[in-house]
Amino acid sequence: MKYQAEENDIRLDVFLASVLDVSRSQVTKMIKNNEVLVNGKVVKAGYLLSVFDTVLVNHKEEDYLTPSKMDLDIIYEDEDVLVVNKANGVVVHPGAGNHSGTLVNGLLYHTKLSDVNGNERPGIVHRIDAYTTGLLMVAKNNKAHEILAKELASKKTYRKYVALVWGVILNDSGEIDAPIGRSKNDRKKMAVRADGKEAITHFKVLKRFEKATLIELRLETGRTHQIRVHMDYIGHPVVNDPVYGNRKLFDDSGQCLHAKELGFIHPRTGEYMQFDSELPLCFTNILKKFE
Repeated sequence: MKYQAEENDIRLDVFLASVLDVSRSQVTKMIKNNEVLVNGKVVKAGYLLSVFDTVLVNHKEEDYLTPSKMDLDIIYEDEDVLVVNKANGVVVHPGAGNHSGTLVNGLLYHTKLSDVNGNERPGIVHRIDAYTTGLLMVAKNNKAHEILAKELASKKTYRKYVALVWGVILNDSGEIDAPIGRSKNDRKKMAVRADGKEAITHFKVLKRFEKATLIELRLETGRTHQIRVHMDYIGHPVVNDPVYGNRKLFDDSGQCLHAKELGFIHPRTGEYMQFDSELPLCFTNILKKFE
């Protein structure tokens, strides 16, 4: 796994503990085992990173990518691509401290996947958070993966989400253009930062309630936690988000955010394909409380 430092003078062990979501003791062990390189060199846990330092983590686990049987809601599949409707609470791909029960483990049991990303994220062209539900495209071979990744990078992939957010949004539609980077106050969170990466989100109001608004969102960019950060930034955090917004939670099912529509050009046929999915129960059960 490769990571890039986004600010100066942050300790290597602190940085990795935040991006990998593991303890500093686990990170220290990986560093002592020479599983971490900074700009191709072995350094100590207290090494102070500089902006754009490249951190390579080569942490291997015996059962890191063990295929495991999983109930998959596959919307479409052919020899090149697969579209899956990810369930609530399912992590997309394995990482340090989380090696089984992910969507990738289930997909590997079902089919062969591309290895463009090496052993860390086979087949995964883009991802969504564990407690965000909805559609993902998956590449089954390297050629398909490379084409889909280029399409995503050039902003040709169509992604529409539906979210329930706190407060009444008065404008019928809007655009949020605010750069996102890792929070300086909490390394596990992202935040709007002047020195962050470009992030653009478009939204449209679907329905207004007394204390919340149902909206659809379209992404131009795909930053980590983008929708959740942007909506919190404008004062309308996603309902039931346990990380952003500091609002009361209805349950532990995660944020009311669903990747509802996905469209892309097929890597082999050149045909444009678009898929839709229904809101999951974890979302609709909370939505009913506002209706």
